[in-house]
Amino acid sequence: MATAVDPAFAGREYPATAPYSVGREKIREFAVAVGASHPAHHDLVAARGLGYPDLVAPPTFAVVIAQRAEQQYVADPDAGIDFSRVVHADETFTHHRPIVAGDELATVLHVDSVTQRAGISMVTTRCELFAVDAEGGDPGEHVATVTSSLVVRGEDS
Repeated sequence: MATAVDPAFAGREYPATAPYSVGREKIREFAVAVGASHPAHHDLVAARGLGYPDLVAPPTFAVVIAQRAEQQYVADPDAGIDFSRVVHADETFTHHRPIVAGDELATVLHVDSVTQRAGISMVTTRCELFAVDAEGGDPGEHVATVTSSLVVRGEDS
């Protein structure tokens, strides 16, 4: 029996994730998977020729990092999310700078809203991605924001 999504989670902020190390091969693999053929995603010389320090991730690569943070919420048994009933409704990306190979990024997850109507729950999460200071691990430069909307179908949906 599916449990209802707990609306009390709206407004919750989860602790920053452990840093995610952005690697060249991960960027290349993701670029191939999404059909991003720009040389800056695949060729280090091309990326550096464009002024980047390393390979540049396609803009949607941020979802790889954001989903690690969202797992904190989805896996929380008190949240009441049955992932087998989740439909991804929308996702937006706001980049403050490109993600490049060599970045160490931590993410802070916010549950912005939980709305329930007609047997479904609409959940909006926001993941703030920050560069991590190599010495102290402190969040530094704000790199990107990933906002996701999920529909969680109720038992009768």
